[in-house]
This record gives sequence, C-alpha cells and structure tokens, in this order.
Amino acid sequence: MSDARAAAEPQKNPIAAPAPRGRRSEQEGTSANHHFWQGAFIDDAEAAKRLADLPAAVERALAEPLDTETVLAACDALSAALRDPARDVRARLARPLVDAGTDAEEADAVLTEIAAAISRTALTRKLRRELGGPAPERLTRPDARATVFEAWAPVGLVVHIAPGNSAGVAPLSVIEGLLAGNVNVLKTSSGDTALAQLLLAELAAADPTGAIEARLIALRFPSSRQEWLRDICAPADAVAVWGGEAAVEGVAAHVPAGCRLVEWGHKISFGYLTRDVWADPRTLAELAADVCRFEQQACSSPQVVYLDTDDTEEVFDFARRFAAVLREVSAERPAPETDEAARAEITTTELIARLESHLGLTQVLTAEDGSWRVLADSRPALTASPLHRSIWVKPLPRSRMTSVLRPMRRYLQTAAIGGSRADIAALSRAAIAAGVLRVTPVGAMPDSYHGEPHDGVYALQRYSRRVSVQADDQFADVACLDDLVRPITTPAPPTGPLLDKAGVQRALRDIAPDDAQLYFRSGGTTGSPALSVFTHDDYDTQMRASAHGLLAAGFDPRHDRAANLFFCGGMYGSFISFFSILERLTATQIPMAAGPDHRAIAEALIEYRVDTVFGMPSYLWQLFHSQADLLRPYGGIRKVFYGGEHFTAEQRRTLETDFGVEVIRSAAYGSTDLGPLAYQCAYAEGSVHHLLTELHTLEVLDPRDDRPVPDGQPGRLVFTSRVRQGQRLERYDIGDLGRTVPGECGCGSRTPRIELLGRHGDVVRVGTYFYNYRQFVRTAQERLGYRGELQMVLAPGADREHLTLRLDRRYAPDPKAARTAFLDGCPELRGAVDEELLDCSVELIDTDDFERTATSGKLRSVIDRRGTGS
Repeated sequence: MSDARAAAEPQKNPIAAPAPRGRRSEQEGTSANHHFWQGAFIDDAEAAKRLADLPAAVERALAEPLDTETVLAACDALSAALRDPARDVRARLARPLVDAGTDAEEADAVLTEIAAAISRTALTRKLRRELGGPAPERLTRPDARATVFEAWAPVGLVVHIAPGNSAGVAPLSVIEGLLAGNVNVLKTSSGDTALAQLLLAELAAADPTGAIEARLIALRFPSSRQEWLRDICAPADAVAVWGGEAAVEGVAAHVPAGCRLVEWGHKISFGYLTRDVWADPRTLAELAADVCRFEQQACSSPQVVYLDTDDTEEVFDFARRFAAVLREVSAERPAPETDEAARAEITTTELIARLESHLGLTQVLTAEDGSWRVLADSRPALTASPLHRSIWVKPLPRSRMTSVLRPMRRYLQTAAIGGSRADIAALSRAAIAAGVLRVTPVGAMPDSYHGEPHDGVYALQRYSRRVSVQADDQFADVACLDDLVRPITTPAPPTGPLLDKAGVQRALRDIAPDDAQLYFRSGGTTGSPALSVFTHDDYDTQMRASAHGLLAAGFDPRHDRAANLFFCGGMYGSFISFFSILERLTATQIPMAAGPDHRAIAEALIEYRVDTVFGMPSYLWQLFHSQADLLRPYGGIRKVFYGGEHFTAEQRRTLETDFGVEVIRSAAYGSTDLGPLAYQCAYAEGSVHHLLTELHTLEVLDPRDDRPVPDGQPGRLVFTSRVRQGQRLERYDIGDLGRTVPGECGCGSRTPRIELLGRHGDVVRVGTYFYNYRQFVRTAQERLGYRGELQMVLAPGADREHLTLRLDRRYAPDPKAARTAFLDGCPELRGAVDEELLDCSVELIDTDDFERTATSGKLRSVIDRRGTGS
C-alpha cells in the first residue's frame, strides 16, 4: 500500500474513498449520520453514547479471531467492484469526490488507484514483504527443529488520526490495521468528505462473516472536540497520526503511557547532483519533471537541489541553466491555481531571497506568470520550499553531507542522486547515514515499488506484535498451534462454473508473464502430461505448507536423515518439490533422485546412514526387493514417506517385517497443477489425510451431478486454491474421488479430513458393469495374500472385450488359482464372464515388465487399449 501512499502523502495530494453499504439507503452516511460505527451510520448524539462503551466494544471484537483471509477476500471483492464499470459502486463512490469539487477524471483516477491498492495481489504481496506470509496470524514454527511457535498478533486497538487534506490515506491506513487483525477507530476532519466512512462501509458489506464490521469505527469530528479525542485515545494500544509537528503534538498529549505512537509526519526530499551530470540536459529535464509532478505536494517531491561543490558561482550558474529547463517542462504541464495562503507563503519566501541577493547570498529566477521559481542560495543548510514549483539550489560537498543534513534527520525522506555508478553507490550510503530513508534516480522521486517501506518502516509491523509460545516435545509433530483450536474459515463458499483439466490448460494462454515464473509438467499417468505454472511466492507458500504437513506425518528434522528418491527431470516436480520442502525444514537430506542403478542407490543409503526415504511406492518397492541382500542386513531405514500412489496393506507388512521400517506414511497428497492438497498425521489410516486449509477450500460433489453430497458420502473432490496469485484455480475438479471423515482426529488437529477413494479413471466400464481397480487390489490381498503390484489391461477382442490382470510373479500363485480368486471375490466380474460379455485372464510378469510413466515412474494402474491401439 506504500505505492498509494507515495502519491497521496500528506502534503496536499489526496487519494479518496467509497460509499454506504449496499443494503442501506443512500441517505445513510450523509447529513447528520456521518459516523460509521461497527456496521451502522449514526449521528453525534449516538456516537457520544457509544464512546463511553468503547473499551468494552473493543474487548468484544478482539474476543473473536480475524483470519487474514477474511480481510483479503473482502478487499478483493471491493477492488473488483471498483474496477467493474457495470457496478454502481464506482459511481456511488465517485459522487462525494465530485460533489467536493474534484473533476470527474481525477475522481476516476483516485478510485482506480484505490482498487489497485486493495486487490488481493497487492495486499498479499504486502503481507509477504512486511509480515512474512499471507497468514501471519498463525502460530507456526519458524525453525522446524525447535518446538517454538511464533506469529504476528494485533496490538489491539489502533486509532488512526487522518490528515484533513488526504482522504484516501485514512481508509488505506485502516485496512493496514485490519490486515494486522486490529480493531480500528478512524478520526477524519469534520471539514473532510465522508469518503473514508463510505469506503469502510462498503468493505464491511463485502464481508459475510461480520468480523470486519466489528473492527471498524470511523468518526468525523474537529480536533477542537478534545473530549472525543481523549475518549478514542484512552483505550488505544497504538495511535497512528498523520500530519506535521503541531498535529502530532496535539494527539500525543492524549496518548496513554505504553501506547505506541506511530507518526506519519511531513518529510522533506531533495536532489543531489555530481559534476558528471549537473550539465546533462536529460538529467535536468527529469529533475524539472520531479518538481512539477504533484506540484511538490508529495513528501517525496524535491524541495532542494544540492550540487557536489562549495563554489557559489557554480551554484548560480546551474540555477540559471536549470531555470531555462524548468520553464520548458512547466510549459508542457500547466500549473493549477494556488490558494491565497500558498501565494502568500511563496511571495514571502521570494521577497526575503531577493533582499538577500543584495548581499550576494542568493539569486532568484522566476517565471513571468509566477508559475515557477528557482531560488539559488550559497548556504547549504536544508531549507523547506514554499512548494508549487519552487525549488532551492544549494552547494553541498559530499564531505559535508552528514554534518549538514544529520541535524534534520527526523524530516528527511527521499534523495534523488545523479552521478556515475560509483558516485551513486557511495553517495547513497552517505545520504542514508545522514538520515535519508529512500534513494531514487533523478526523475523517479515520487515513484514507488510494490512492498516499499513507508518513511523507513513497514506499517504492518507498527500495528502488530511479534509473539511466541515455547512448547515441549509433545508438540514435536505440531506445525501450527492454531490447528489444535480451529481450522481456517472461508468467508464465503466458492461459486462459479467447475473447472476441468482441459479448462486449466486453456487458461494458461491468458496468464501474465510475471505470474508464470516456474513451469512444471505432470507425470502423464492418466493422460498426456499437463503444464502448470507458479509464481515463486506461490511455490514458496505451498512448500512451507507441505513442510508443516510433513512434521505432522512424523518427520523429525532434528534427527532424521532423508534421501529424496522421487523422480527428476523433464519438468516433473516431485523431486524438486521435496528438495524444497526438506530445505524449509532445515533437514539433513541426501538428494539422490530415483535412478535405474538400484545397487548404487542402496550402497549410498548405507554409506550416508540414511534412515528416511522419500519416493514413489512402486519405485521404493522395486528398490527394497532388488537390493534386499544389502537393505535387510542394514536395517537402518526406519521411515518411508511416499507420494503419488499407495502401498497396499500387504506391502506395508512386508516392509515392516522384512526390512524393519517403523513408519510408512504419505508424504503429501497433491497434484502438479494444484500443488500440495493434504497431509497425513500419525493417526491417519489408509488414505485418510488432513486438508491444507491455509491453501485450499474443498467441496465434495456428487459423482454425476454438480451438487454437494452429504458429509461422509463419496464424491468428486473439487478444490479452490485461495492463495494462488499466478495460475488461479477455482472450483477445480481434480479427477479424484473421496469423502469427508467425520469426528475429531486423535492428533488433535481441527482441520477437516478426507479419505481418498481413487481416481475417476480407476473405475472403468465394460458392457453394463463398472470395475474399480481398488476392488481387485483388495481381493488380491484378502484371498491370495498378494503383496506385489497389480495392473489392469483392457483390450478389444474379436467378439468380446478382454481384461488381463497382471501380477508380480514373485508373489503370485498359479494364474488359474488367481483367476478363480478374482472371480469369486468380484461378483460383477464373474457375472460378465458367465454372460460372455468379457474374457478374463491373469498374467504373471517380472517387476520390470509393468508399464510405468516415463516421467514419474508411477505404475499405470489401468491401461485401456480399447479403440486406442496403444
């Protein structure tokens, strides 16, 4: 939000704000009802009564937590409404601006800037930069090796004393307070418009939970009403005041001991030119443009130009050349009318400078029409300009920069430095040492970048407290304390059409280049490999969430020595992702990747004392069995974390009894395009996982109709990725089947649980019958004690279709006995065979002969060759 502030800083350049809540009449928020108090517009009498109850109102609001997601969703909804010309929100919010004398074009620009400042993208970027992530309120472990939890907590009540000449600063400051989780009381000037109150009312209306509404109070009254000022400051935990020294002093008198006073005061900025550039026409034109932009009303506008010299004649000579350039630039940008007070200040300053010129101290060059002036002064002391295209030119050798400027360090903000690369580097350090807060190129002083600190600090940190909870080893598998209390709530259920894989691929064409920074391809297990793109921030958020899930699954970064045996290459993401996850856990890892030389890998596992392996079940199964002569005697592999497939119950028993493995658990449930979706905990059985609620919202829809199924019933898993800024995936039907698991988990986490029931592709239709791959796996285990891999192959026949069930010859009985077991265990299969709708056979093959995807190494569980020839 510093971008919007830079253009709306209190000198005199306002940004503006919106209108009353949609469910209220347009009369509210006007005339007598010009205060907004927790969802209602009220008059002075009602506000006076409620002020007496302010401490209690604050306590009630703080008793209910505020998820950052709630604020982001409401701000983004309001931002979208402001950007949509078909909505009446923009027209309603423009009306107060226009009624106050702002021309329609400027009002439109103001609302456009507000919409950009409060978009989810902008606010998420701000949260990452200032508080470390999109959910800073969650108590998580900054160091996974220690059971210490940290979070950013609200200070409590933040009072915002807004400047009377910059209405847009007020609501933006309040939104910063909301992002930090605070209750906010805003005071605007009685002479200001109701824009701040109206915008905050629109914001509250965009939140269906009511949590934002409870944290918003916006009052309009004059500073002379001291009793109201005392009432709002008395219970405050922080007071943010915008304005000059007099304004700050007036508020500080009411700030109680221990309350944080956040000053956003007036600042002075300057240009500094070395001899290399002060005669360069382009540099002078850019400096003149900085002088003319915003009429020097922004704190970042130059009021002085310093030259790296102590020669007065060089200063006067530069002033004459610069005046000629300023004349040309100013003519291209006609100056607006100045008010009487400003003209008086300009006249006084100019008159004194002319008088001092008789002493040889100054020279004054002005436009004939009075639209600009250059005031050359032989003395280096920093002097405030009367603004309105009035610029001082002074000498300041670099050797004296600190001694001259440091006494004014409280007021310094921006320095635009022009010179060689070496000069800019050295002078930037010198300027910062003197007290300057930001250094820019000449010609870019009022510009800002996303995430830029404001006046040398991050606003969100000023409105927050860093808190910690130290815990013992019983919390070793807990990544976030908040999950033991409640899940992250979604303000409103997802709406809109469902998205399928084809739709995801089509949408890639519309992604902005800045949102496509990392490219991954799926393994192609269920079809052609699909492309997915991520921003680096999205990727980092997902890897941190997955790392938290891995702690719950039983991975211990303090002691475990992990080998990453996922597949790598061809833009496939498994190996890279788990490298990143283990890196964020600061775990000891041996990043080997899956490879064909099983002997070399087994020897490396032993040599590097690996006790934990990550990889695909099919690959790990091959590795353990092909290298049993090494891995059985070693007996050091205690934990197996897998992804992409599942181990059968018999395979688990084999790994435990034959190889001494103690923990076999899913490393993560996810997909290439959505990223990590869920995690297992120590109490999870089979394919049960906890949803990563900090990343996604889940719906379970009927397999045939787009409607929710009752809790606990099977259905299609449909995900909405909330924190993704690059490739937006909303209501994405991922192709998996599952059900919600009722009740509380033994691990204590309140996050929802799901049981995975396979993919749509695991269910195939032959004739009038449906066959589920998992049913055949279960039959093989129960009736044959089978512990190897199983593959279904469907092929056309001369008069009927053919189903071949492939089994690993090491673990399978006679094919005829196996066929009989499948027919007895699957009534639908026997019915189809008896009705001569299907031929069925069992084929025993070697492990290496199973068909797998080339990229991921996954077993192709169902191969359907009917009509494909493949």
